[in-house]
Amino acid sequence: MPAVLIVDDLVSIHEMLEAVIQPTGFATSFATDGEKALVRYKADKYDLVLADIDMKPMDGITLLKQLKLYDPNAVVIIMTAYASTESAVQALKYGAFDYLQKPFRVDELIAAMRRGLEFRELQAERALSGLAPGVKTTDIEGRLIGKSTRLTKLISQVKKLATVRTPVLLLGENGTGKTAVAEILHAASGAPEAAFRRIDCSLSSETNFREGLIGQNGEGGGWVKEAKGGTLYLQHLQCLSLAVQKELVSVLRNTAHGFRLVCTTSEDLEKLVDEGTFHDELFYRVASLPVQMPPLRDRLEDIPLLVKHYTSQAANPLFEPTLIEFTDDALAVMAAYHWPGNLTELCQVVSKIAVTTETRVVTSQQLPLRLRELKHWPALAEYLAGQEKQYIDLVLHACRGDKAAAAKMLGIDPARLG
Repeated sequence: MPAVLIVDDLVSIHEMLEAVIQPTGFATSFATDGEKALVRYKADKYDLVLADIDMKPMDGITLLKQLKLYDPNAVVIIMTAYASTESAVQALKYGAFDYLQKPFRVDELIAAMRRGLEFRELQAERALSGLAPGVKTTDIEGRLIGKSTRLTKLISQVKKLATVRTPVLLLGENGTGKTAVAEILHAASGAPEAAFRRIDCSLSSETNFREGLIGQNGEGGGWVKEAKGGTLYLQHLQCLSLAVQKELVSVLRNTAHGFRLVCTTSEDLEKLVDEGTFHDELFYRVASLPVQMPPLRDRLEDIPLLVKHYTSQAANPLFEPTLIEFTDDALAVMAAYHWPGNLTELCQVVSKIAVTTETRVVTSQQLPLRLRELKHWPALAEYLAGQEKQYIDLVLHACRGDKAAAAKMLGIDPARLG
């Protein structure tokens, strides 16, 4: 029988909640303040904690923080009066599973507790199995290519996220691989054959969002229902209007734990919350597990591996793709470029060259002109640190042998170039 710890300083609330909760199959225990609740939680095993927000000497928010420090998987539902809704939203920020606004309906309470129990059981299953059954380490590293520090850190995060079902927020510029991460997490769900419903919030109209996301009674539209048991993937979340954001909060309260929710944004949502242009509760519901996707310019050492990977996927009529090579000078030029389109742009460049090249060995002269513009070449100094001669030769090559121009770019005496 699942056990719930009810924390409220009013005994009458204990009696009322016991009367409505026990018949539904939950065992109940009680504490009259946060300090006593923390002691009881550490002494006994509880599946859920139902805590009032306004208590002394330890209030519900402080209790939540302490519980999360002791047990990061603690499932805590906060009870709040209407006047303290802002505090309840803050509770979501600190890891509350949900909140109930007094006076709440019995069916609303029981539904929230059952969702919390399902979430707790799912966490336990993931902990026992380690990496989720639907995904292998090789699957992750086969999609996230590279060995840089930033990429290694990302892979480690994704492996951990694969073991939980908490909403994930992918942050970063366009083209950094957010969809690949979302698909990996979907495969890790244990039911990868379930729907992966992808919604680009920057493309559809508000009417379509209301129909697809909100539904007629705010219980979730067609897109939400399709994602049940699978993944709801919302791209460019910041593009939703405030009105739709507010309605989406209600939908997520009722349905969010029936699917894996993965959202992406290229904006600073916390800043938008402060500016009043993004709904605060929606932010805390989707941002409990933020993942920063590194731009390609911060992981330039991965370019050789990425180039090899994208080349191997090409279909050149003259050469076996795995035999096509990019020379060191070509790789160095690519490392000097700033890649505003990130992985997407690199993939397009490499794939086009690999498909159309008539020579097995690809040099820097076969790269697009924008990559070979002189303004990018000073960045090679860092990439080729300790390789002065190679760097000088590349700059001379870029300047078409003009030693005066090369010396000016390098900031050295032309005599050094012979």
